[in-house]
Amino acid sequence: MSNIADKFEELGVIPVVVLNDSKDALPLAKALVEGGLPCAEVTFRTEAAEESIRIMSEQFPEMLVGAGTVLTTEQVDRAVNAGAKFIVSPGLNPKVVKYCVEKGIPVTPGCSNPSDVEVAIELGLDVVKFFPAEAAGGLSMIKSMAAPYVNMKFMPTGGINAKNLTNYLDFNKIIACGGSWMVSKDLVAAKDWAGITALTKEAVSTMLGFKLLHVGVNNASEEAAASDSAKFATLLGQDVKVGNSSMFVGSLIEMMKNPGRGTCGHIAIQTNYLTRAMYHLEK
Repeated sequence: MSNIADKFEELGVIPVVVLNDSKDALPLAKALVEGGLPCAEVTFRTEAAEESIRIMSEQFPEMLVGAGTVLTTEQVDRAVNAGAKFIVSPGLNPKVVKYCVEKGIPVTPGCSNPSDVEVAIELGLDVVKFFPAEAAGGLSMIKSMAAPYVNMKFMPTGGINAKNLTNYLDFNKIIACGGSWMVSKDLVAAKDWAGITALTKEAVSTMLGFKLLHVGVNNASEEAAASDSAKFATLLGQDVKVGNSSMFVGSLIEMMKNPGRGTCGHIAIQTNYLTRAMYHLEK
């Protein structure tokens, strides 16, 4: 599970998809990839799910495609044969989990109480889905359960949206959040692929929370830095704070006393999650 769990953690958000027509699989996959989330948990509760997984996996091999709402071992086989890279279930069925573990298939069963978590540990798992997240107590419940089970990580799903996403992800025992707000049934039914792409981009942007902190400028000497700092301070009406290697004009301009990062300088950008930011920027 570790490789899939690592990918979940890098992505941060796992789109949970319901498709009633496999013809929608290709444009939906394209919308998610263009939106910055090359991943889909396709729920296995519709007749179109199996073929949709096959289409997504074949046409977008870079996508991490899995099957959700898997309830039986027969569904596991069908999903994996169609190209699913992981299995997710709403509850913890020991038979299904054992079957996946024995076959080396990454599986994330739903757990909503300590007893479920202990069964998952006994079955050799270190990541579980917390479902239904908001209805089952939300972040407070996850924190309470995480305290005694120090090696367990969680992937909450159910009631997650753009407004509470980072509240969940800020807790270090949560590797990712499953969500459907960017791929809602109404958007899919309307075939609003542009809308799905826009909401997916918004989800990534909300998660990463990029913010410009300051611009750094390299100078040939401390004297040059002091001179330019004084000019900027007068122009912007800011104070100059002198440090060991640089001078700050307010909080937005850093004048380096000597050539530092970059050829001419650097731009400092803040993000909520450094590892996820690096993954998404590289993609």
